[in-house]
Amino acid sequence: MSPGNEPLVVLGIDPGTLAAGYGAVEHSAGRTRMLDCGAVRAKRSRPLPERLEVIHAGLVAVIREVRPSVAVVEEPFAGRNLATAIAIGEARGVALLACACEGVTVAEFSPSEIKRAVTGNGSARKEQVALMVKSLLGLEEVPRPADATDALAAAICYLHRAPLRRAAGEE
Repeated sequence: MSPGNEPLVVLGIDPGTLAAGYGAVEHSAGRTRMLDCGAVRAKRSRPLPERLEVIHAGLVAVIREVRPSVAVVEEPFAGRNLATAIAIGEARGVALLACACEGVTVAEFSPSEIKRAVTGNGSARKEQVALMVKSLLGLEEVPRPADATDALAAAICYLHRAPLRRAAGEE
């Protein structure tokens, strides 16, 4: 928890080159609530540098609006497709840069850590994660788009894992 029991605002970011999901939660007095979620979208028809610029500008705008205490950016997933892995790395770089430019501390978790923190299972399916995000935040519906749900899961993971990381001297 933050010093003086002030509300802790955590911004989760699910990086992508066409859509970067974001989800902000506030934790205060033992309760967590969603502040905002959505996705910054870039047009597929635009060249990659222009898409990355749109994603960066959109994330900076979200950071300025939400004013997070910390941001969580999902670590890269070692998939089979090298081109996809490189593109996700570029999108992660843009997300990290947006946070750095706005002076926001970044925490990083692997996809399996996020799934485990939210569902108890590091191999959970997207649908399971989405239903748990809905339940944990007391929402009537699963947040949309899916990129936003994944970002909210990352923010929730931080709330569950940060005390453990501090105790282990990792933060």
